[in-house]
Amino acid sequence: MSRKLLVLFGVLFLASCGGGAQRPPSNLNDACAIARERPDMIKAFKTTERKWGVPVHVQMATIYQESRYRHDARTPHKYVLGVIPMGRQSSAYGFSQALDGTWEEYQRETGKRRAKRDRIRDASDFVGWYMNKSSQKIGISTSDTRNQYLAYHEGRAGYARGSHYGKTWLLNVANDVDARAQMYQAQLSSCRY
Repeated sequence: MSRKLLVLFGVLFLASCGGGAQRPPSNLNDACAIARERPDMIKAFKTTERKWGVPVHVQMATIYQESRYRHDARTPHKYVLGVIPMGRQSSAYGFSQALDGTWEEYQRETGKRRAKRDRIRDASDFVGWYMNKSSQKIGISTSDTRNQYLAYHEGRAGYARGSHYGKTWLLNVANDVDARAQMYQAQLSSCRY
């Protein structure tokens, strides 16, 4: 083989290997399949559970709802006159859909200046940090998926004001997140992960 052909095969091989860890797991409805396919995720969730007291299944259901496990998830664009893009609906980004300001607060308080929203170990640590603070500040148990999700979505101040009560759609979403967490919990209890 010529040197050029070897270099081309090498480049193609490396390109085919890259990015696999960035794709969401193939079966998001099976926690055991996620654990088998993406052991890095389960490792991150377990580490967060030990550190912040937020159960693995609560983290998994929250990240599912926020990004469907897409590392680079963003909110949709806003449009003027239906065609002119005017930026995104919010600064939410990554697995956890953390807003810029909240992410910066997390980085300051935890000393994790190099943490990235598109890295699962940092995103799960953020979820744990946020939910642990919700537990401390407004008394929501870290295992109460529904109310933790409502506080996560509305912010702790919004949750404390009851801003979620006027949003039937959000209450339905929080119920779905809770149901998914229960499903993940049952699945994880029956498999080795």
